[in-house]
Amino acid sequence: MAGTVKPRRRQARGQRRMAQLLDAAEEVFAADGFHAATTNAIAVTAGVSPGTLYQFFPNKESMATELADRYVAALAAAHAPDALVAGVPLDDVIDRMVDPAIRIAGEHRAFEAMFRAQPCDQLRAAVTGNVDRTIAARVPALDPSRRRLIATVTVRIFDALLPAILAASGRARAELTGELKRVLRAYLLDVSD
Repeated sequence: MAGTVKPRRRQARGQRRMAQLLDAAEEVFAADGFHAATTNAIAVTAGVSPGTLYQFFPNKESMATELADRYVAALAAAHAPDALVAGVPLDDVIDRMVDPAIRIAGEHRAFEAMFRAQPCDQLRAAVTGNVDRTIAARVPALDPSRRRLIATVTVRIFDALLPAILAASGRARAELTGELKRVLRAYLLDVSD
């Protein structure tokens, strides 16, 4: 019996260590940007040796992949499935997509840096795929290549305004978010109708 408990304790301890390292990576990526971040800086921030870090992650790219997976999971949980329903007004769909994305980006300090980092394309790809699926559900007859282009441009618009939104607070953040939604509505209106 003791043999079955011991590995479980190690596994839990290992999971905690991985979470600690990912939290440190998130802090360093947010402060320095993905490209300037180093595994040494992440280890220092986590309060561990670089050797300990390498026991869990072979490089910063693998840490970025794990963080991006965290963000993708948070976005998937936050985006209401009924946002895809064809009968939902476009303004409501935009609210249901944009508001959670901004909230999650604000809660996860490295989201913005990870969204732009080339090795972390799965985060941008997941967001683009979500927009693509939403457009497909609303406009099933739209050519898939055109739909993918529209989804890509929509995500690029979001990406362009995200830094200003995250840097603002209170009324300024609400106003910038409102302007982002107006731009998206104007862009997507002729696609949805």
